[in-house]
Amino acid sequence: MPGYLVHVGAQILCPHAGQTSVISSNVRVKVAGQYVATLNDNYMIAGCPFTVPPGTPQPCLKVQWLVGSVRVKVNGQPVVLQDSTGLCLNPMQAPQGPPNIAVVQPRVKGT
Repeated sequence: MPGYLVHVGAQILCPHAGQTSVISSNVRVKVAGQYVATLNDNYMIAGCPFTVPPGTPQPCLKVQWLVGSVRVKVNGQPVVLQDSTGLCLNPMQAPQGPPNIAVVQPRVKGT
């Protein structure tokens, strides 16, 4: 099923409401005036409040995408879709849960 393409201005949250910033290598393809995000871009998380007992911080730091678009690619890299599968990782690269893509552009879809 087609999903909307994610761009660098999309709102992506970790499971604990930390905000994700996309650092894209794409400088060619835009949707809604912003560059399209690809699977291999850097997705850094800031503001994750997650802690484990007894109060040890274990914040989500980055998103690692596992499944992106099958057909749509930018510079040979699959794009990230609103329904793509990924994991938020802590400093020790342990999975913390899936990211939530909350807001994307509502016009361009891909599979």
